[in-house]
Amino acid sequence: MKKRLHTKAFESASHSYNHNGAPHSYVHRLNVALEKFSHHATAWTGSTWAFSVALAIIIIWAVTGPLFGFSDTWQLVINTGTTIVTFLMVFLIQRTQNKDSLAIQVKLDELLASQPGASNTLINLEDWDEDEIVAIHKRFSHLAERLKEATDDSSPHSIAEAQSALDAAHKTLREVHQARQRQERRTKTKRS
Repeated sequence: MKKRLHTKAFESASHSYNHNGAPHSYVHRLNVALEKFSHHATAWTGSTWAFSVALAIIIIWAVTGPLFGFSDTWQLVINTGTTIVTFLMVFLIQRTQNKDSLAIQVKLDELLASQPGASNTLINLEDWDEDEIVAIHKRFSHLAERLKEATDDSSPHSIAEAQSALDAAHKTLREVHQARQRQERRTKTKRS
């Protein structure tokens, strides 16, 4: 309950003024209103009630088929309705996916940044080029295979093996970081 009250208080305060104390623009207020609507629509369309309503509409449509002689207009009604709903749902689903993905990335970045000994190179990995991500994925897959071989149930486990794998991981991250720095320098040079 406290969390809800805090959230509502924050929302009402954030609707009137921005972080500098200046009034929000019309575009910002519209964006907030659309986001609220989108959130509620997404929550409702994923509910049992929404499924029940959709199922009822399909049943009513099917039952009325004989009344309308299964005419083209009868078929057009359901086709048009489902097309419109599908079109709108694509945007709702994409919005939800974008927001969820961003939230997950922020949480992962926070976890990565908070771990002692972890490389900060992987923070904002989602902003890297696909080729870079594939390359680092291959390197970590190779590393995972090495770890799997080193930790096979029949083989002895040693601190030296774990340290070797950790050193290989850090070396991989350093190489990726250096490659990214070289690419950024080349990009800056091209712009100049």
